[in-house]
Amino acid sequence: MEFRPCIDIHNGRVKQIVGGSLKDKNNQAQENFVSEQDAVFYAELYRDEGIKGGHIILLNAVDSEYYKATREQAFAALKAYPGGLQVGGGITPDNAEEYLQAGASHVIVTSYVFQDGRIHYERLKRLVEVVGKEHLVLDVSCRKYGEHYMVVTDRWQKVTEERLDVELLERLSAFCDEFLIHAVDVEGKAEGIERELVQLLGSWDKCPITYAGGVHSMEDLKAIKELGRNRLNVTVGSALDLFGGNMKWKEVLSLCDGR
Repeated sequence: MEFRPCIDIHNGRVKQIVGGSLKDKNNQAQENFVSEQDAVFYAELYRDEGIKGGHIILLNAVDSEYYKATREQAFAALKAYPGGLQVGGGITPDNAEEYLQAGASHVIVTSYVFQDGRIHYERLKRLVEVVGKEHLVLDVSCRKYGEHYMVVTDRWQKVTEERLDVELLERLSAFCDEFLIHAVDVEGKAEGIERELVQLLGSWDKCPITYAGGVHSMEDLKAIKELGRNRLNVTVGSALDLFGGNMKWKEVLSLCDGR
């Protein structure tokens, strides 16, 4: 299990938010933490520790008045740590190469592929043609509706018809190098993980999966390691001391990576 750090950028600032609270209208979000540091600070921190595979997420919509500032922060972070970070948020075949050329190891995509509530495989194939399977991460973040976890898109604001299960992971793995999965109902709340989801993800091991959502203690990390059969990577956000939380990030790193 690897620790995969994050740099979430909203309104041009590095933040930790409650994932389900994000609204495009008026650029609103319930904030847990707003950093005094910029994205470059975190990129350099992760670079100096030799941690790879972290993700930068642009949380503003492309038509937001803050999108330019958010995007500039992302590009500055990529420049500070070339090859060490992935980037997602508004990625399409038209701009994906720009992020890769700026230093991203992978681009992370959801909304471009999941349109009108379903997967558009022609769009997925187009992305693979442009960036290559080895540079593509699919974000299949989800919320639980009834008995099933359903994929959500557009910065987690729209629910699709696609159920997150082993069959879906199997199909999509033909097109991507990794998966990033936010448990949106607990994302940003630091109140505990989605144990059922972790167990589901740990039952499949064809390519790397990063789990994010609800981690608030070292016990949560141990549970992810156990329930996920040591197959999952993990992101810790609001609970991390880097973002105002109580979990010491060096201890998190030690438990995950065995340092």
